[in-house]
Amino acid sequence: MRRQQLKIQLKTTDQIVKMRAAGLVVAEALEQMRQAVAPGVSTADLDAIAEKVIRDAGATPSFKGYHGYPASICSSVNEQIVHAIPSEKQVLQEGDLISIDCGAVLDGWHGDSAITVGVGEVRPELTKMAAVAEDAMWAGLAAAAQGAASGRGKLSDISYAVERAVRAGGRYGIVEGYGGHGIGTEMHQDPHVLNYGRPGRGISLTNGLCLAIEPMITLGSPKSVELSDGWTVITRDRSAAAHVEHSMALLEDGIWVLTAVDGGRERLGDLVTSRQS
Repeated sequence: MRRQQLKIQLKTTDQIVKMRAAGLVVAEALEQMRQAVAPGVSTADLDAIAEKVIRDAGATPSFKGYHGYPASICSSVNEQIVHAIPSEKQVLQEGDLISIDCGAVLDGWHGDSAITVGVGEVRPELTKMAAVAEDAMWAGLAAAAQGAASGRGKLSDISYAVERAVRAGGRYGIVEGYGGHGIGTEMHQDPHVLNYGRPGRGISLTNGLCLAIEPMITLGSPKSVELSDGWTVITRDRSAAAHVEHSMALLEDGIWVLTAVDGGRERLGDLVTSRQS
């Protein structure tokens, strides 16, 4: 059988600048939601914050209406991994862990990012898991930048770097089948970017490639189950999960983390393009 042909959309610098504008809208929405997370706040409250920030910026929520999805964010609490629908009935409690995924489209270009936030005082093992997921994401971003700079990088080098960082952080499940993706004029494009795998495989990491890197890890099994709502994905063993994400672009002189306010400079240093503002 012939392998499916991937449709890779490489972007010009001007197009990446437009994606940066969308990415900053997402960054602002996530920051306002981060500040709002507290016991007694519902996930519907967070969704309302995101929609207001996005629309006030002249953008549109990427998620709302996507294959019928009814909200502007995904708000996944505790054992929920990803794609949980916000609800007035889902009220945050002290000790919860919430992953918030948000996307916006501005001038036809998408930004997509996710954060994991503790609600009040959370168990140390949850805080550590969220930090490990964050570190793994940045390891994947660094691998993308280094691979592009060398001219020898392949897509699965990102997956390998994410997996190595997770394994170095402790005994966590890396959610099977889920991962990052290409991004641009559509929210989800080729290629799919798994959070595990052997290096040196897949497409070349090259200028103009834009990807969303998004580790999803658990305190237990990597197995997941989709609920009857057709969206919410939970851990099969009901262990807690963490999900983080940044969108990035590869340019001639480095990486641009489009959904990070500083463009990725604090975590990636000289790997970041001079256009990082």
